[in-house]
Amino acid sequence: MRRILIANRGEIALRVIRACRDEGITAIAVHSDPDRDAPFVRLAHEAHALPGASPAETYLDGDAILAIAARAGADAIHPGYGFLSENADFARKVQAAGMIWIGPDPEVIDALGDKIRAREIAQAVGAPLVAGSPGPVASGAEALAFARDHGLPVAIKAAFGGGGRGMRVARALDEVEEMFDAATREAVAAFGRGECYVEQFLDRPRHIEAQVLADRHGTVKVLGTRDCSLQRRNQKLVEEAPAPFLDDDQRDRIHEAARAICAHAGYSGAGTVEFLLSANGTISFLEVNTRLQVEHPVTEEVTGIDIVRAMIRVAQGARLASDAVPAPRGHAIEFRINAEDPGRGFLPTPGPITLWQPPGGIGIRLDSGVEAGGQVPGQYDSMMAKLIVTGPDRATAIARARRALAEFRIEGVASVLPFHRAVLEAPEFTDDFDVHTRWIETDFADRLAQAVAPAPRVDPAPDVAMIRLPIEIDGRRHMLGIPQGMLSLGGAPAPEPAPAQEEEGAVTAPVSGSLSLWQVDDGAVVEAGQVIAVIEAMKMETRIEAPRAGRLTRLAGQGDSLAQGQALARIEDQPE
Repeated sequence: MRRILIANRGEIALRVIRACRDEGITAIAVHSDPDRDAPFVRLAHEAHALPGASPAETYLDGDAILAIAARAGADAIHPGYGFLSENADFARKVQAAGMIWIGPDPEVIDALGDKIRAREIAQAVGAPLVAGSPGPVASGAEALAFARDHGLPVAIKAAFGGGGRGMRVARALDEVEEMFDAATREAVAAFGRGECYVEQFLDRPRHIEAQVLADRHGTVKVLGTRDCSLQRRNQKLVEEAPAPFLDDDQRDRIHEAARAICAHAGYSGAGTVEFLLSANGTISFLEVNTRLQVEHPVTEEVTGIDIVRAMIRVAQGARLASDAVPAPRGHAIEFRINAEDPGRGFLPTPGPITLWQPPGGIGIRLDSGVEAGGQVPGQYDSMMAKLIVTGPDRATAIARARRALAEFRIEGVASVLPFHRAVLEAPEFTDDFDVHTRWIETDFADRLAQAVAPAPRVDPAPDVAMIRLPIEIDGRRHMLGIPQGMLSLGGAPAPEPAPAQEEEGAVTAPVSGSLSLWQVDDGAVVEAGQVIAVIEAMKMETRIEAPRAGRLTRLAGQGDSLAQGQALARIEDQPE
């Protein structure tokens, strides 16, 4: 294996590029138009354009990526996480093209990526499991029937999803059908398939996961546990290893279940088996992520194992050592540094980064995909970087984290740094770990609102279209991409778009994104606070509420792309 193409972007693309360099392997990047100046593009040995901006026309276009891989002479493809990383059909195409897929076999992705089949495997090996539907439910009405039979709360989950997308938790019967529809929509948008199943949801649970590494010779090793309980909208914000405050029996059961599930499935490469742990100690299998996880660095820090390099070596046929994994050395905590405004409900905030001043010192690692002067595009995930803090014990790691977060400065886009600083002042997190997967949205919500003010609004940079022209160099045809703004007519600069004028009664988009759903009809009478539409931005759904009562007139259509501040509707007073 001499040349690896990384089918991803941002910090994970850069993470894999560095692993390739450590292995003496040529790293080949692919990039969309908005990412053309990103650090991962500059630091790869080679970089090839995926013309376009949206995920569908770039990092989700498997055929375009394979064509580039063939032209570049790639031996293998590493998918990172997200995008095509759990797409079994893409993995098959990679192998059919004569390249190595750095991940589990497509059949294993199919088996474990289908959450219903994964539950069956978990049952077969005796893993702990709560009640769930035997297969996908066909409608919101069926989901409601399950909730009535088994009780609330229930989780509605995309059968082919991951990363918290395509998942909703219903706590009242009258919201089950609406949440089923929302989960289906989100699953189709994120994964191309909308099948959902339903299962009992353990209330106020912790989220515990086991990192697995397996070779192609039957050895399956569990590298330890992580706690990922600090989440919002099922998106993790803080993770740590090893998972704190577990007794030996709980840790052993999680390790053994993870190992047995992966061994039964014939797993190879890096993967994660996730569980929920209720307040009364009940453990239930959740799902298997058949890929590298965002939070893998905390396991690397406490084990000394480079998981990405191990993935590459396993894909080449290497054998894992058969001896036991050593006990974790110290404690590591990861903070996801997202371009989101915690003072406005974690609203995504794409835009320019005018200052990027990260911390340093002993025990500090930063896996970043951005830099000062760059942009956070609105088309992709909001994560800019991951701050990983390690100490000989949890108390030291927390103390170092306070220092590191105090040093960290970001200007331009809003970030979640104020949220992380507030979390480290909460005794439930720092002392007795009395947190759960909805702690941020429930117990901590009022304190967070008091501690964190809304950040100043920043307009994202406008999308820049690329004009591509064929040129010939040394007898070979190449495509030259030029940002449209660099071209002019008669020496005059390209005109700036006129600022949008906000009209009276306008309902404006709080963030740039796509209008994925209208919840009310054109001309309907709405109440103040009623949800009228849903915008999908940076892989998150944002609900738009009516700011006033009155009659609504639509100004945008479902599927339209909206700029931040653009009017999508107008609400006028009803005549007397």
